[in-house]
Amino acid sequence: MSTSPIPVTRFAPSPTGNLHIGGARTALFNWALARKLGGHFLLRIEDTDQLRDTGRESVLGILEGLAWLGIDWDEGPAPDLGQDRDPRGVHPFYQSKRLNLYTEHLQRLLDADLAYHAFETTEELTAMRDEAKREKRAFKYEGAALNIPRDERFKRAESGEPCVVRFKAPTGDIVVKDDVLGDVTIAAGELDDFVICKADGFPTYHFAVVVDDELMGVTHVVRGQEHLANTPRHVALQQALGFRTPNYAHLPLIVNPGGGKMSKRDKDKAVRQAVRDAGLTDAPACVQDTADFAAWLKDKNRQLNQRDLLALAAALNVELPEIEVEDFRAAGYLPEVVTNYIALLGWSPGDDIEKFDLDFLAERFDTSRIGKTGARFDYKKLAAFNNDAIGAMSEEEFAQRWWDWCAAYSPELLKATGAADAPNDNFTMLAGATRPRCKTFREGVGGAAFLTTDTNDIVFDEKAVSKVLHKNDGEGIAVLRELRNELSEVQDSELRALNQWRPEHLHELIEKFSEKRELGMGKVAQPLRVALTGSTVSPPIDATLAILGKSTVLERIDRCLEAVPVGAG
Repeated sequence: MSTSPIPVTRFAPSPTGNLHIGGARTALFNWALARKLGGHFLLRIEDTDQLRDTGRESVLGILEGLAWLGIDWDEGPAPDLGQDRDPRGVHPFYQSKRLNLYTEHLQRLLDADLAYHAFETTEELTAMRDEAKREKRAFKYEGAALNIPRDERFKRAESGEPCVVRFKAPTGDIVVKDDVLGDVTIAAGELDDFVICKADGFPTYHFAVVVDDELMGVTHVVRGQEHLANTPRHVALQQALGFRTPNYAHLPLIVNPGGGKMSKRDKDKAVRQAVRDAGLTDAPACVQDTADFAAWLKDKNRQLNQRDLLALAAALNVELPEIEVEDFRAAGYLPEVVTNYIALLGWSPGDDIEKFDLDFLAERFDTSRIGKTGARFDYKKLAAFNNDAIGAMSEEEFAQRWWDWCAAYSPELLKATGAADAPNDNFTMLAGATRPRCKTFREGVGGAAFLTTDTNDIVFDEKAVSKVLHKNDGEGIAVLRELRNELSEVQDSELRALNQWRPEHLHELIEKFSEKRELGMGKVAQPLRVALTGSTVSPPIDATLAILGKSTVLERIDRCLEAVPVGAG
């Protein structure tokens, strides 16, 4: 067995999908504790559940999520799944590759009569549970297999008869010493003889995690309170195997704004409600698995496959709540803001400090400052944090980081601004106009949607047309006609030489136009904004003109004058 001269924490996700934000917080706290103690942070992939494991893609998603957040690990799979990081020689880091180790320790328990083979079928176990339910008592496996002679149990198992292996529960109390919750005592008799090896030969979570923590030298286990019910089983196994018991610290649950557990099912809930509001009873065309859709619609606890869920959300214009790290990344949050915010979910550095970086967290982290009650996820506060961080950036940093995000999530905007290969003048102008107006990168893209919309596809907002263009006998339309003529007089041959089609020059042109007609800037800018974007919302009008370019500006004004003349509608 391995002994560790240094503190070792670990994060051990199952590859069943993208990294949940709660898992990210667990990883962050384990990382911070390892850094504070001068130890190692270990990453282990718990992939022994053959029914739930979604493979390489999920593992990569977890690794990429951690890397994006800046949570680096000292030991575990390489971010690109290349050569493992293994300075202490405790590999492999995938449980599916450690089966021989589990078998070895499983045999130790069997030989010592601390575990035994059990042969009940699924149907027999179901009947036992149904009987307990009828008698209004909790089901507890009472060790029926122990009525079979020991030698017979071994022979039947060795012959290949399907069976599981159950751990023989201890007869005394089990005490869990927890750095957050204090001592938690499980009275004698409360633990049942739980399964530690499944019929497929794979260990259960309980057994594998205990063996791995010992052999990998894990000294501290920081995990969510949902695991607290498992910990007495782990302590019992550790005692039976003669293993050390790590320091435990169980984190408070993260709850959604409604007070429920923050879960991937929140996405299904939002889409299911929209489906019902729309009166859909049959799967729409965007759904590929119609049978899955029908079952999902009837069962509020069922999750729809990711592809169909996203397609439905898009078709019904549902804004899905961010639950997984990738959701926050795609929404345009900054990784340093996400780590700052989730560090505050159940932990506080004290002194009323809320804004800090990873170095500060590593320096100040202490399990004694972890709370016991649920931590509510406040999306508005996260957005405010992100807005502040964006506001603190230089224009150059914002432009580069927004471009990096757009390259992954909004390439159409880069194409529209001619910045597909690198930030250019147009994109930099847009970034400068966007930064003061957005809380997230995605919100910035939303404010620039007019750039990616074809002129003939612009939809003019009826209220904007009525208020800005048609009011006062078409005052706005008249302004557009006159302004269009002045804009067209900017000579094409002079655009580059004189640099006239720039925000500062266009601002001057509109200002002089307004003064000459004794109109406020808004009386000119707003009609122009409606013509160019279809609404009264856009970046500053001079930047909007500059980014669109002269020919597109004239084209859009002409279409507006044709589409919504005075008296139209």
